[in-house]
Amino acid sequence: MDTLNASSDYELRFHPLFANHRAFAFPCDAVGRVDMNLLSQPMLNNYLYARAVMGLELSWPEVRPSRSH
Repeated sequence: MDTLNASSDYELRFHPLFANHRAFAFPCDAVGRVDMNLLSQPMLNNYLYARAVMGLELSWPEVRPSRSH
C-alpha cells in the first residue's frame, strides 16, 4: 500500500444516519484504503468505531477529495 500522510489527497467519509451525530473522515488513497499504522491512537479508535457501526449509526463510507485541498 502507498504511504499516506495527513495531507492525503482523499478521505474516507462516514456520514451520520441520525441528526445531531457527527461525521467521521480519515485520510485514504484513491480507492479508500486507510493505512491504520499512520493514524494516531484517538483517530484509530474512531476509525474502528466507524467501521463497526456502518449501517447502524453511520452510512457506508465514500471516498472524496480531501477537504484540505
